[in-house]
Amino acid sequence: MSDDASRERFANWRPPMQQPYVERPERREDALDALAAEGQAWLIEASARARARRLRKILPLVARYEQSFRGLAPADLPPTIRHAAIELRKAAEFDDEAVARAFALIRELSDRVLGKRHYDVQILGAFAMVKGMLAEMATGEGKTLTATLVAGVAGLAGVPIHIVTVNDYLARRDAELMQPLYAALGLTVGIVAAGQDLLERRQAYSQDIVYCTNKELAFDYLRDRMVLGQSPGDLTLKVEALHDKTPRLGQLRLRGLHFALVDEADSVLIDEARTPLIISGPAATVMDRDTVSRALELAASLEAEADYFVSKEERRVYLTARGSLRVADFAATLSANWRGAVSREELARQALTALRLFNRDEHYVVADGKVKIVDEYTGRLMPDRFWSDGLHQMIEFKEGCDLSERRATIARMTYQRFFRRYRRLSGMSGTLRAVQRELWSVYRIPVVAIPTRKPVVRVQRPDIVVHTNALKWRHILQRVSEIHATGAPVLIGTRSVAVSLEASAHLNAADLPHTVLNATQNEREAQIIAQAGERGRITIATNIAGRGTDIHLGEGVRELGGLHVIMTERHDALRIDQQLAGRSGRQGEPGSFEAILSMEDRLLEGSSTLLNLAAKFLRGRARDWLARRASRLSQRSAERLHARMRAELLKSDQWRMQTLAFSGKPE
Repeated sequence: MSDDASRERFANWRPPMQQPYVERPERREDALDALAAEGQAWLIEASARARARRLRKILPLVARYEQSFRGLAPADLPPTIRHAAIELRKAAEFDDEAVARAFALIRELSDRVLGKRHYDVQILGAFAMVKGMLAEMATGEGKTLTATLVAGVAGLAGVPIHIVTVNDYLARRDAELMQPLYAALGLTVGIVAAGQDLLERRQAYSQDIVYCTNKELAFDYLRDRMVLGQSPGDLTLKVEALHDKTPRLGQLRLRGLHFALVDEADSVLIDEARTPLIISGPAATVMDRDTVSRALELAASLEAEADYFVSKEERRVYLTARGSLRVADFAATLSANWRGAVSREELARQALTALRLFNRDEHYVVADGKVKIVDEYTGRLMPDRFWSDGLHQMIEFKEGCDLSERRATIARMTYQRFFRRYRRLSGMSGTLRAVQRELWSVYRIPVVAIPTRKPVVRVQRPDIVVHTNALKWRHILQRVSEIHATGAPVLIGTRSVAVSLEASAHLNAADLPHTVLNATQNEREAQIIAQAGERGRITIATNIAGRGTDIHLGEGVRELGGLHVIMTERHDALRIDQQLAGRSGRQGEPGSFEAILSMEDRLLEGSSTLLNLAAKFLRGRARDWLARRASRLSQRSAERLHARMRAELLKSDQWRMQTLAFSGKPE
């Protein structure tokens, strides 16, 4: 097709009329719908290999276009890009032929502009996401570059896309690295990060491709819902825009929920879905120091089991009948904050929660005289987040900090409901198959496994489970010393800041030089992780899964066996352990992984009886097998509990939505 003909067709083409705020209608389900989804999930899981085979049809199509694009002169690229955009926009859905043409073009431009050419496995992963699937791609397989294929196709098709990642650093890094490629395609890029005002956010969201974090995006949407109220019609919003001085459309941040590509999809869609999204504001009642002091005094006097019991798995405290009576007796002569039964018992529960369930350097840190929450999934600080309903003030008082203003919930929703509102939803991660049934049941998205470009040669050593923490650290130090003596780098994975500091103290005592990465060093994380594969390096890191920076092997490290990863404690899900293991042995490189655990680890406390029996009465391989088995059973129990909590949270959120619909309040 000639350049003039292409220009004419493009000039005559008009996009379909867009709604002012695009999103998928809420899906309301009854028990029968949920049961049907469970049955479908089994079928979806069983057909995973067939889906993977069908994806391969895109490769010869891309190769065919690729041959013609390689010889294009720079002057021929603009009309070729316009033609690709036209073909994508003509079809209601993403047509295979049009997608293949766009993939080949993006691959060619990436080679010319970035010096990076997409591998076939990246083409397969991108095609899966364009078709509305979740792609399981191993760590180190180039997910950042894979995303450019999906974003490029969406942008050329005129579909705004949000590329959702887990932290501001990754959003900014990926956007800046890939911006030259998008510019070559004639597409614009926006970045949404913490600290931006309304105008900056509106400007960012108005671009073709937006890089953002799940938290910033979801809270921006929730603020938009507060502005919009109960889904006013399109005509109403358009009339407001014509006549009102401050129309609601002018106060919105997003353009709607068109297409989302979620990086670390299992972390965002599954792990973080246990916690509701809450926007809070100043509470009507004041949480004064006397009330907080009295509540913590009461909590310290109550007896475990007799007055209350703690569910560590659910992170909740329950008062017994005797406990309720003791709270009532304690509150009899106190201020108005203690008069109502609901109010005084809530104060007691929050104080008990602060004392028994929230630990310094695990769930929060104290910095600059303030309590700062640690994201349990990424190990990062969240300085602009607060616990609501008085819990934050209880912890501040416990740590000797000034009390902040008490906050109450204004609006809330769950990640499940938020992401289900996207017209198109896809994503990628290294560990998706373990939760593919839940992903289908909740989001109606199938998972497909993308093969690695090179065979994985990582050495998996047997787990070691010992009786005490002291013995565990002795084993860890011995292994680190052995490996360090060879010159190979070591990565030690911990679950919390406190354990990372404990590990550091043990290494210092053994005169082993090392670097620590936890919630207090986030500004240096990219540099620390980038150096973790160098010869002789020892790195301690909290929640390394999801940090998003590849660990490249230094000179001569391959010959030493590559990076060795040691896990010091199991996480609540096997997937997260696998992500930690995946930091070594990327793209066919050598590497090794092992877990050195203790029966005193937090996750294993529930299985301590079985493990103690194994330690006392068995010897050798039988004891080791039983200990490892009990460790995995504890993890599976936590996985089932968290899945149940997510289901209950979604059900509760749907009930709230239906209830609030009668009041006219948003969410």
